[in-house]
Amino acid sequence: MLPLLERHSLPLALCLIAIAAVRIVSTYTAFADVGDEPAHLGCGLEYLAEHVYRLETQHPPLARAMAALGPYLDGARPIGEPNQEWEGDAILCHSGHPERTLFLARLGILPFFLLACLVVYFWARHHFGNSAAVLATGLFTLLPPVLAHAGLATTDMALAACLGAAFFSLVLWAEKPTLPRTLLLGASTALAALSKFTALGFLPAGAALAFAAYLAVERPGLNKLGALARQRAIPFGLAVTAGALLIWAGYWFSFGPVPGWNLRLPAPELFDGIRNAMRHNATGHTAYLLGQVSKTGWWYFFPVALAVKTPIAFLLLLAWGAYLGWKRRREVAYLLPVAFSLGILLPAMTSHVNIGVRHVLPIYIGFSIMAGWAGAFACQPPRKPAGIVLVLMLLWLAITGAIRHPDYLAYFNELVGSRPEKVLVDSDLDWRQDTKRLAERLKELGASEVSFGQFIWKVQCLDVWPGLPHPRVINPLVPVEGWTAVSPTLAKTTQYGMDYRYPNLQPWFEYIQPVERVGSLLLYYVPPGTLRQAR
Repeated sequence: MLPLLERHSLPLALCLIAIAAVRIVSTYTAFADVGDEPAHLGCGLEYLAEHVYRLETQHPPLARAMAALGPYLDGARPIGEPNQEWEGDAILCHSGHPERTLFLARLGILPFFLLACLVVYFWARHHFGNSAAVLATGLFTLLPPVLAHAGLATTDMALAACLGAAFFSLVLWAEKPTLPRTLLLGASTALAALSKFTALGFLPAGAALAFAAYLAVERPGLNKLGALARQRAIPFGLAVTAGALLIWAGYWFSFGPVPGWNLRLPAPELFDGIRNAMRHNATGHTAYLLGQVSKTGWWYFFPVALAVKTPIAFLLLLAWGAYLGWKRRREVAYLLPVAFSLGILLPAMTSHVNIGVRHVLPIYIGFSIMAGWAGAFACQPPRKPAGIVLVLMLLWLAITGAIRHPDYLAYFNELVGSRPEKVLVDSDLDWRQDTKRLAERLKELGASEVSFGQFIWKVQCLDVWPGLPHPRVINPLVPVEGWTAVSPTLAKTTQYGMDYRYPNLQPWFEYIQPVERVGSLLLYYVPPGTLRQAR
């Protein structure tokens, strides 16, 4: 096995990436738009068509522009609604071909998945050889959270790819600050900043931990550190300049007043977006974990989410890789994926926005490299039993993902039972993706109407896309006769408007049993006349 991996490393890796890409594209038409996709599409179309970025600045424009590029070339244009969610919904509902528009939007994110895979491959190959590179890439392409968010028109896959590229570029530049590596560092760092603002925290944290690892292992004296700093001062300044110019270009070289500040700056939308992102984190976001609801989250949210959303076979390989890395801790290369991963996890554990493992999606790049070197170690002779265990692990990982196709978003490992909504909801389980399945199922059942949503403006367009029969808003206190589809996310986080303000009252769907599940949604049916007889 090892000679094959060594000789045909890149072709094998490209084959694995191609297989994963086919799996991702095959999910595009299986699901309706998820919670954030319409907003990203609306902002991206404004960006491309009008060369401004005003609808919502809390997310930078890179992933949004890529998602909107296909629909824009297909003829989609801004409609002029007052906020990003209404704009995106209007574009989908009134495009005449919402499924094609959504397909094209999701296709725009696929290049980021390909970039992330190449980062895993070349980083692993650079430090650990061809075999580790193939295995790390294969493991990365088998992870359900990666496949899920690579198939959605959101910002999370862009962050994973560009943050991984920026960190690896930094590693290469630190080894030898040549002009090409300097420009690569500036460009990749700019793309990371333009993908999602959490990169501005994750990248410095990972870099600081990597530098600490270098100091601990190499123990350079002050003279050597000073010499290294002098050699890299001018290249670093060039990288910063190149990155700043690229970020400014990403905002169409805009210049003007920053909202809330008494300043005029280049790319004011950038600084307004950072301000809004920090305010969002400060105020928090309603989240759910293990039966608890919180506005400010929990420090242990992301460790728990990673533990239940990551396949157990991968976790075992990761633990093995961490052990082997610890044994080789005198080599800086083995500490760099750890530094990258901790540079994401530790800042995320201080966040007050705990709504999905997607927010730490780049961590799987470091994890895959660690698991990949464990696999390569198992392949080395004379470790035949370890090689057999590796093959079994890979089969377990591949089969568990294949069984859940195309439901990668709602994937939970075997640690979670048949009621995953008791552990996590939101973008880890129910992000509105199953509305299309619901429409198809209700059509099979002959339903003429359904109680489904929480907000009137949202349910009004659901009969157009994805085609629900006459949707109505759910009353959490009063069941109605006929069909009702309950979202676990809205049930657990807001109780459909009750918001846990009435501790002595239970929403009716907590004591009435659903008749079936439609994807992640709970479908209830109250026969006509039942409620009148009960009265």
